[in-house]
Amino acid sequence: MTKKTISKEDSLAWAKKTYDKLKKKRDKPIKFRSKLEEQVALLLSGFGVSYEYESTKIPYTIEHNYHPDFLLPNNVYLEIKGYWDPEDRRKVLAVKRDNPDIDLRMVFQAPYNTISKKSKTTYAKWCEKHDILWTSYKDIPLAWLV
Repeated sequence: MTKKTISKEDSLAWAKKTYDKLKKKRDKPIKFRSKLEEQVALLLSGFGVSYEYESTKIPYTIEHNYHPDFLLPNNVYLEIKGYWDPEDRRKVLAVKRDNPDIDLRMVFQAPYNTISKKSKTTYAKWCEKHDILWTSYKDIPLAWLV
């Protein structure tokens, strides 16, 4: 197999074409989320201040209080769910992460429902993946209650 030799002119032409594409992408007008943000951007530009718009992600944590549905005398917490949305799943993970000593168990109306239309993961499988005990409300083990 022979190597193809590229001339200096071809290489420069390729580099210029690539640079022009990148510049065109960068020079696209910014789509702001609000008119106020757009006005501030115009003000900054008017003063010659350079800026980046929503170019950075900064993680943060908000402290909340969790109210489990049931606290049993044996210090078992039961959370009862019909529909279990992504926000509630994130909340359960955060509660377990920040309180590793609590015994939180899930009771589902339909544990074999999938977590979304596009997923094959059921509520039950999700709990198993995250080491959370679960049951159907029709089959709550007596041992959980005493």
